[in-house]
Amino acid sequence: MSQMIEWKHEKHFVDYRFAEEVMSKRVEDIILKKKTELVWLLEHNNLYTLGTSAKASDFKHNVGIPIYPTKRGGQTTYHGPGQRIIYLMLDLRDGQKDIKQFVWNIEEWLILFLKHLGISGYRIPGQVGVWVKDPKNINIDGTQDKKIAALGLRIKRWVTFHGLSINVNPDLSFFDNINPCGIAGKGVISLRDLGVKIKMEEVDDIFKRTFPIIFMK
Repeated sequence: MSQMIEWKHEKHFVDYRFAEEVMSKRVEDIILKKKTELVWLLEHNNLYTLGTSAKASDFKHNVGIPIYPTKRGGQTTYHGPGQRIIYLMLDLRDGQKDIKQFVWNIEEWLILFLKHLGISGYRIPGQVGVWVKDPKNINIDGTQDKKIAALGLRIKRWVTFHGLSINVNPDLSFFDNINPCGIAGKGVISLRDLGVKIKMEEVDDIFKRTFPIIFMK
């Protein structure tokens, strides 16, 4: 991973198909060393995306928003306004060619981000993503674990794309139509639900400041 990483912040919604095309082209250019690595921060309008492990049974109801199959790993999730998407086009060829470690690093980055906001984020063994305790509500399975951030990656010749999503203040009712990431019995939560009011610019600033701590070791 180089010191020269471009950071791109979008002020308007980005079409999902367009984002996939941009990522694919950028990854090809990074592979050929024509362009630098890129961290792309954006929002999508309402849609569900299906990862390569998605199942039709993950939809509990008919839905009225677009559903897009995608080539990222993972299962079914929702994207929409108020959710920060961070796409990571990073070159792993000069460092550890270790996908499990890269996933761990992204989770650690999210946990560090939450720590800056006074929130304790954590992993659940066997579940990719980052969780927090819901102080108000109990899940169907009796726990208080709620997912605040999800991951879905693709790797091509050791260059990454796709990335993570974190719920800042989206309409979480869209998650009611699915088993998010294939997980039944647990819910999702947002920063707003945890009492954190924060602008996307502030979200981006914390992620950018904490990035070197995790990824530039």
